[in-house]
Amino acid sequence: MCSFNRRKIPARLEPDPSSLLAREEHKNPPESREPTEVDSGPKEQPSGEEGKDRPVRVYADGIYDLFHFGHARSLEQAKKLFPNTYLLVGCCNDEITYKYKGRTVMTEAERYESLRHCRWVDEVIPDAPWVIAHEFLDKHKIDYVAHDSLPYADASGVGKDVYEFVKAAGKFKETKRTEGISTSDLIMRILKDYNQYVMRNLARGYTRKDLGVSYVKEKRLRVNMGLKKLREKVKQHQEKVGEKLHTVAKTAGVLHDAWVNNADRWVAGFLEKFEEGCYLMGTAIKNRIEESIKKRQSKGLSLLQYDGDDYDDEDFEEEEEEQ
Repeated sequence: MCSFNRRKIPARLEPDPSSLLAREEHKNPPESREPTEVDSGPKEQPSGEEGKDRPVRVYADGIYDLFHFGHARSLEQAKKLFPNTYLLVGCCNDEITYKYKGRTVMTEAERYESLRHCRWVDEVIPDAPWVIAHEFLDKHKIDYVAHDSLPYADASGVGKDVYEFVKAAGKFKETKRTEGISTSDLIMRILKDYNQYVMRNLARGYTRKDLGVSYVKEKRLRVNMGLKKLREKVKQHQEKVGEKLHTVAKTAGVLHDAWVNNADRWVAGFLEKFEEGCYLMGTAIKNRIEESIKKRQSKGLSLLQYDGDDYDDEDFEEEEEEQ
């Protein structure tokens, strides 16, 4: 059981004149660097003097194109094989990789540099051999080789498995692959959505020549970009309209519920006010009618009284003449 402190500097790159990233001098030798901090866990105990007087030198190799967390996890497992591990990572150059596996996305210099910045790696060995031989193990004083247990066909024709010699010598340590992530998977994702990535880069200022597309394809993709933006705007407008409609419907629902809950009270209040108004209006009309009748009656009595007085005077004058 042990714990390591997190390394603050990149891994050492083995001096090699043929490598684009070869260093002429290494001012900070690997022995002087702080070991990497890892989670505590059971470690395999080395036999003999391994791990006592010196670190156990474990070697892992690969292409490491589009370096991802699956690569990093396999190297972490290799680093944690022993309590005191010095991890060397070999990376094949472009020439041998193109010959036996195919073209890579990253150049050999980019792949070397990516490995140097992985926290589990102590040293990067550029121009690593495709098949490990006894001379290579002796040159780098490698105690064990770490890799997943799947057999890798030897495309060079030397053997059936590139790790055949190491396994036979008892120097092979198995690591586990991380499911769901690989360089091939990443490339397939890009190829699957190729047009989208081309449009993405066109929008960022790349030319069709940079992207290797024809004039016709560029114009078609730009039209598609315009249609896509138009669809997005229409969708946003529809969402805004939908939100407004939802708000109106919600408000209408609240008003409807309020009307249902208070309908009886509102109707009773209306009728009460209506009846009160009708009563007051009826009373006012009745009073006006009575006042009008009284005025007419008063005027009629006055006329009748005036006519009666004239009659009496005429009768009196006739009686005097007869006498």
